[in-house]
Amino acid sequence: MDASPELPLAGIRVVEFTHMVMGPTVGVVLADLGAEVVKVEPIEGDATRNLLGSGAGYFPMYNRNKQSVRLDLKAPAGLEAAKRLAASADIVVENFRPGAMDKLGLGYDALAAENPGLIYCSQKGFLPGPYEHRTALDEVAQMMGGLAYMTGPPGRPLRAGASVIDVAGGMFGVIGVLAALEQRHRTGKGQCVKSSLFETTVFLVGQHMAQKAVTGQAAQPMPVRISAWAIYDVFETKDGDHLFVGVVSDSLWRKFCDLFELAELGADPKFAANAQRVLARDTLLPKIRDLLKGFDKAELIAKLEHSGLPFAPIGKPEDMFDDPHLQAGGLVPVQMPDGEVSFLPALPLEMDGRRLSRAEAPPRPGEHTREVLLAAGYSNGELEVLLASGGAA
Repeated sequence: MDASPELPLAGIRVVEFTHMVMGPTVGVVLADLGAEVVKVEPIEGDATRNLLGSGAGYFPMYNRNKQSVRLDLKAPAGLEAAKRLAASADIVVENFRPGAMDKLGLGYDALAAENPGLIYCSQKGFLPGPYEHRTALDEVAQMMGGLAYMTGPPGRPLRAGASVIDVAGGMFGVIGVLAALEQRHRTGKGQCVKSSLFETTVFLVGQHMAQKAVTGQAAQPMPVRISAWAIYDVFETKDGDHLFVGVVSDSLWRKFCDLFELAELGADPKFAANAQRVLARDTLLPKIRDLLKGFDKAELIAKLEHSGLPFAPIGKPEDMFDDPHLQAGGLVPVQMPDGEVSFLPALPLEMDGRRLSRAEAPPRPGEHTREVLLAAGYSNGELEVLLASGGAA
């Protein structure tokens, strides 16, 4: 699976020992950017392939553009094959429990001794400290780190509606990897890069920590927060639908008043500045709710479309398949496990005026075992012995 030489990471080789979401996110971003990514799976295949319910989309979303090799890391021959793959890699990615890779001889120190230029990306629940021995999940981190508290109403912590910490933690891992690649250009040396779920969560709620530091008042959960703006809410429309509208500056307030012919409100000095409008929110907001409820959703969107005012219909994930803006380049065709082709989000980047639209199907378990191991230096005879031993499949 050769990437276009025009892609920014073409020629970079990645070996990935990952499962679930956080680790595979690192791999899929690097793969979309053009790296050759080999996913090492157990003989029975990555268990993430078989998740049901909310986990059913994990594998197809985060494992496109990769090659699959099945190895038994508990068998000496399979473990040796993994080490040979890592010896020629630019990057190794792993997200297993602390110490697991070291016990196998696949930790950073062991691999770097043979491959000093290796960049080793370790995705964990916690960075070093009193919690680093704990097992973490996206939801664990959201609960511990304050995000669930901020998302739900008081007394009802609620996780965000997507695996935001897994994905963001993976993205921070990619940032570290790319920084390490740049540093390797200058030093010739690799390094170990770590990112984590808990610290990622705390970084995301850092704005609320800073709010406490600035104001002396603890941030309230989002459903009952004091907004920074008076008009920054979801409004009901005449046809029973909803639309978010935000007025986040004094110039936008004047534009809003002009658009909706609110000359009296626009001229009222009590509402001239944002801080005044926030303090008068209980008076102002009911007027705006009544105003906007006089429009159907489609009418309101048409009115706001070219106004420069922030607005948004309330979309569902399934609506994104048919979104005309995403259909203009934000979705890529990906083959699902049943063979059908669907459209999933592309990497949300444009580089040199083009979208990164590489979209090879997620690999079948062990689809590339022979190809990858032969490229890693195995002879046909050695490969047949390895396969016959059960060390690879």
